[in-house]
Amino acid sequence: MREFFGMVLGCALTILIVYVHDNGVGLNSPNEPAQASRPIVNWDVAAGEWARMQHNARVAWDKLTASVEKART
Repeated sequence: MREFFGMVLGCALTILIVYVHDNGVGLNSPNEPAQASRPIVNWDVAAGEWARMQHNARVAWDKLTASVEKART
C-alpha cells in the first residue's frame, strides 16, 4: 500500500512541479534577458486528451451498464 501511495504522490508532485514551472516561464521582467526556456507541456493539447479520455470512459461505462441491464432481463 505504501508503494502505491508513493507512486501516486510522485506522479502528483511531478505534475504540480511542471504546472508551476510552466506558469512561471512567461513571468520574466523586461530588464532580464530573454530566456530560452519554453513550457514543458502544451496544456491545450493535454486538456483535449483529458476530455477525449473522459468521453471514451463514459462511452465504455454506458456500454457496460447496458450489457449488465440486458443480462438481468
